[in-house]
Amino acid sequence: MTADFITLDAVEKVFDVRRRTTRLRRETHQVRAVDTLTFRIARGEMVGYIGPNGAGKSTTIKMLTGILTPSAGHLRVAGLDPSRERTRLARRIGVVFGQRTTLWWDLPLRDSYRLAHRMYRIPDARFRENLDRCVELLDLKDLLDVPVRQLPLGQRMRGDIAAALLHDPEVLYLDEPTIGLDVISKVKVRAFLRDLNAELGTTVLLTTHDLTDIEQLCERVMVIDHGRLMYDGAPAALHEVGESERMLVVDLEQELPPIRTPLARTVKVEGPRQWLAFPASASAAPVVAAIAADYPLVDLSVREPDIEAVIAKMYADRGLQ
Repeated sequence: MTADFITLDAVEKVFDVRRRTTRLRRETHQVRAVDTLTFRIARGEMVGYIGPNGAGKSTTIKMLTGILTPSAGHLRVAGLDPSRERTRLARRIGVVFGQRTTLWWDLPLRDSYRLAHRMYRIPDARFRENLDRCVELLDLKDLLDVPVRQLPLGQRMRGDIAAALLHDPEVLYLDEPTIGLDVISKVKVRAFLRDLNAELGTTVLLTTHDLTDIEQLCERVMVIDHGRLMYDGAPAALHEVGESERMLVVDLEQELPPIRTPLARTVKVEGPRQWLAFPASASAAPVVAAIAADYPLVDLSVREPDIEAVIAKMYADRGLQ
């Protein structure tokens, strides 16, 4: 990997918002969506970019793609200024914007891919190779002749990911790529993205509310809130900074006193069901093994920590609330 493939130096984005104060009068006030944001992403990195709704994630990505122009600061992607060289940059990036599709709504999925073939002037052999690979790995074979408007969200998300990769982008921006997917589809998409990064060295910036996506795909995560970078480091250390916890939900054969184990603490009991909290940075396996050895289990599940809760704890520790 080489340094400084994506660079942001003290980038700001301020919006002027007009608000009605009386029947005949309006006033304008400024909203700072991104506030002196600075970071570097090396070529070939896969980085998680997370935060609560309204934190500034989408605004950052729109500036990285050239859709929005920064109000201040300097921004470069692959040596290009996105807002000034948007056309040149478009051939080098792929984008999946959550629930906003880039596919043609009334056309079959196959026709959207053909349009991308022409629009990006992809060599025929390369287009067929990329399409075949995406169709196989994202399980799209039976969907190619289905109009996009008839596809459920999870299937359309897989279709959007394929469309973003047909022209061999050097960098891929993904906004909630596993939203609406079932467990099996999530596993396939994560494996696909992992292979894409490993084989082609594609740089990936991933925004998501699913911390499992981050933990399984990224060695680095950045947390943004109120337009500011709050954390930049390893995903495991993020849990330590925020002191977040996983929740183990245990169903017993019968109602029993609170489970006692040094590996977790019981936080709630409702009949035969009990909730136990343990550090998010720890493995669930020892906790499960300890409980299974001493208690009559019927079922159990692990609930991941909520990213908003992690960030709220970080704020509280820093006296920012």
